[in-house]
Amino acid sequence: MSQNDTQDNKTSELDSVELKDGRDADLSISSRDKVRKQLEDEVEAFLAKGGQIDQVAPNVTADPPQKPQNNYCSRPI
Repeated sequence: MSQNDTQDNKTSELDSVELKDGRDADLSISSRDKVRKQLEDEVEAFLAKGGQIDQVAPNVTADPPQKPQNNYCSRPI
């Protein structure tokens, strides 16, 4: 097995990754360009129908702060 064959094998391994649900994700440049173009088209269609994109401040989170839990003496004797 030559070095070129090994490199081709690594490249093909990187082009496809198995997702958690068992499907294969194609990570090639052409597939990424296709997904990027699809996203651009969907955003343009959304804006054309009167949709609006809001900018969210970087310090805003969807996870509100929670009350600290008291674990003092929580273990059974």
